[in-house]
Amino acid sequence: MTQPVLGLFEAVGIEIEYMIVDSQTLSVRPIADELLRQVGGGYDLEVELGPVAWSNELALHVIEMKTNGPAANLTGLGDLFHQHALRIESLLQPLDARLMPSAMHPWMDPDHELRLWPHENNAIYSTFDRIFDCRGHGWANLQSMHINLPFRGDAEFGRLHAAIRVLLPILPALAASSPVVDGVPATTLDTRMAVYATNARRVPSVSGMVIPERAYTRADYEKRILGRIYDDLAPLDPDGVLRHEWVNARGCIARFDRDAIEIRVIDVQEYPAADIAIATAAIAALRRLVDEPACAAWDEAVLAEILARTVADADDAVIDDRDYLKLLGVPGRAPISARELWLYVIDELVGDEPGAAAGQAFYDTFRRHGCLARRIRTDVGPSPSRQRLHDSYLRVCDSLREGRPFIPDAA
Repeated sequence: MTQPVLGLFEAVGIEIEYMIVDSQTLSVRPIADELLRQVGGGYDLEVELGPVAWSNELALHVIEMKTNGPAANLTGLGDLFHQHALRIESLLQPLDARLMPSAMHPWMDPDHELRLWPHENNAIYSTFDRIFDCRGHGWANLQSMHINLPFRGDAEFGRLHAAIRVLLPILPALAASSPVVDGVPATTLDTRMAVYATNARRVPSVSGMVIPERAYTRADYEKRILGRIYDDLAPLDPDGVLRHEWVNARGCIARFDRDAIEIRVIDVQEYPAADIAIATAAIAALRRLVDEPACAAWDEAVLAEILARTVADADDAVIDDRDYLKLLGVPGRAPISARELWLYVIDELVGDEPGAAAGQAFYDTFRRHGCLARRIRTDVGPSPSRQRLHDSYLRVCDSLREGRPFIPDAA
């Protein structure tokens, strides 16, 4: 039976990735295939478990949970994903493993610890590895939360794509959770996005400027973005293994195969209700932006400059473009911090969203202590020992298990 095509904000899809780590050392454990085998009976790419599915990723130490098809709205998804996280943990416990949230492992050595998914669809991962060398952090060590939003036809696609392009630059200010890499505090709070932006540098068109080009019809998008990617990849991928929409690595990508746009710039949080709270705030902002015709005119280079600020400084990033603030209805002065901008969105736009009350603990924590990356940075201090990193990230893991915000000891 043919499924009806869904229009703007008529449904949502959520994907959340976690690391599998050793229960004692917290180092990565490449056993996602064994986890999926326990519930699916084989090395399946995906196991459907009612309204939630579990699936593999490129790296064997990463497991993804996602809505099993579009959900009507975000209500109850935080609790639902938490129940599934606990189920995964119960299966991992006999293997002396557990889940670690946050967007990057704090001391993983990707050159030596990466294990690619070796089963079905391995040809895809092997091709990525051959062309781009997946041993770097930008492939081997990053976890995110994706939001999928539907559109019906070119008119809705154009409005949604224009709105998401404008919103992308400030999402790391709310969601950054990757402040430690290679065992030391990084210079950026959203280090995942910093490495993500360069992971396809051998074929620069694959990720572009992360902010997509101004393409507002399917034909234009396929010509200006997908066509260029496919042409540039062809000499390196003559069999067309990667010739699919998902090879596009921009901060949001059009999925015409399912009439949706997928947002990819959001670091995974310490517990699912926080991820859903961020999705709620993002959708609230997008409801406003899709009705702003001015969104379509914004140049990707200007938006990329704002993105660079939030990748570096997250909620402390300075937003000083009055025209940008005007799009979101922010009154008064400029510049303001990205945290102030998001608090305006939370206070003025989120209240009517389905399930908004479930995100209140996250919003209160963000208001008092900032994004997760800032809280982790505060907790580990400027020059943490390996033991200090272990102890802090153990508490981050416990936040997932207990379904609560991570608060730094110093707070």
